[in-house]
Amino acid sequence: MALPSDYEWIEVESFRPAQTSGLHGKVHVRPVAGGPYPTTLHVECSKSLSRNYPVGTRFRIRAKLTDREGGGQYLYSSWQWAFEVISTPTGGGR
Repeated sequence: MALPSDYEWIEVESFRPAQTSGLHGKVHVRPVAGGPYPTTLHVECSKSLSRNYPVGTRFRIRAKLTDREGGGQYLYSSWQWAFEVISTPTGGGR
């Protein structure tokens, strides 16, 4: 169910969560620290962000806050939408 919010450009980064129980995959995407959303919020977006770039890469995506019935809030961005690579970590590290 969509919450009453609009899509906006936000900065996110790929990371390896300490716990992966209940999650799909080893690399995930989260909002960056200091932004309008907590880093604990999950981000649903194109898998290419977590598969094709080193862990720690920062991106700018268009997303909106939403929620699942019986679940928590998360940020949603269509897998089809363009994104911008802001920075990649020095030394790589997939």
